[in-house]
Amino acid sequence: MKIKKLSNDDMSKEKTSSRNVDTVENPESVNRRRFSQWLAGASLASASVGVFGKEAADNKHVTIIGAGIIGSSIAYHLSKLGVRVTLLERETVASGASHGTFAWINATWAKQPKHYHAFSQMGVASWHRLQKELNLPIVWGGSLEWFASDSRQARLVSDITQQQAWGEPARMLTVAEAQAREPAVDFHGATHVASSPRDGALDPVLVSKALVAAAARQGAQILEHCEVTDIDSSTDKKGRILRTTCGPIMADRVVLATGPDRVAVKLLGRFDLPQRSTPGVIVVTRPVKRLLSGIIVGPGIHIHQRMDGRLVIGEQEGAPDNAAHALRLVERPKRFPNELVADQHAQRLLATTRDFLPSIGEVEIDEVIIGWRPLPLDGHPVIGPCPTDDRVYVAIMHSGVSLAAITGDLVARELADGVEMALLQPFRTDRVFDTKNRY
Repeated sequence: MKIKKLSNDDMSKEKTSSRNVDTVENPESVNRRRFSQWLAGASLASASVGVFGKEAADNKHVTIIGAGIIGSSIAYHLSKLGVRVTLLERETVASGASHGTFAWINATWAKQPKHYHAFSQMGVASWHRLQKELNLPIVWGGSLEWFASDSRQARLVSDITQQQAWGEPARMLTVAEAQAREPAVDFHGATHVASSPRDGALDPVLVSKALVAAAARQGAQILEHCEVTDIDSSTDKKGRILRTTCGPIMADRVVLATGPDRVAVKLLGRFDLPQRSTPGVIVVTRPVKRLLSGIIVGPGIHIHQRMDGRLVIGEQEGAPDNAAHALRLVERPKRFPNELVADQHAQRLLATTRDFLPSIGEVEIDEVIIGWRPLPLDGHPVIGPCPTDDRVYVAIMHSGVSLAAITGDLVARELADGVEMALLQPFRTDRVFDTKNRY
């Protein structure tokens, strides 16, 4: 498939297309002007460019495998552009990695190097645009972060200085300033706390379902409990036949939004994608009184509170590195073996939570989840055609929640209009994957 490449300079020179794109309204973002200019300049290709040309979009069929927050966002954005979409999910919408994520929208110090940080900044801004379109329940309360050790805290100060140089309105607060923002939090003797005021959080299941519902209203077909067992690569270049548990499906293009699934890309995309997906415990409480306005990232734990009052608690350390835990996790379970074990882990995280939120009182547990996050070896997203078959397109993230809105938009443009987005170039499937230990 021939695709016209659209560089960043080209995008800034193009006139706004006839498809209107909402500009972002986010008063805290110093990147608002640049992002709005990029959106306005990202003109869509003419009908003569690529097989997914503008005039032919209604006649093309894109099938997306995986209805997590990434697949749901791509389905919404594609259907919005008039493309015929089928979204397949072997369980239910957002029942996999998206169910077990802390769901923090951010472009913080960990997003390295600079091009990934800039992409994450655009990801945050895109959520404001999408929230406005669909009235999504996103809490924009910023985040407060600190560490227990003096050496790590000193490095945090350096990280925040770099953030500021990269255009992020982050800064170090005194404990008194942090306490004024989050009166219910005990900051455990920290001298300074890092503030990232643009950060937000959401309910990933609720938002994924909202995206899917909006896609369905725009004509997308949603098939839950439908597992893809193979993609017939022997068919001609006009399309691919998917073998599924709900019958064969013919598609012009297939998108693998399969998250941390170890075998999906190898089986369906026929290439090895190096991943080192890691587990973590997520505890969700029943609604409690309002305690937090934003996200707390303290030593060993992170906490935020949804609009409905539920606290979401995530551990930072992950599972103990020993043979017993490795054996228990080999099948990548999403639940603990029984309620007793699940409650033990919940109480462990709640005890730590009470150290930081001493006024929490008694709470009831709603869910205890073992979350598996997609984590390509170098810690960055993998977005683009498979190197073995350009009719199969991969969209596997780190960080899925932060990047879902921007990724859905850009992937939809590439597939619908045959224009290669320069912003996605660093994240292609044929890059060299170096191991990074930052994440």
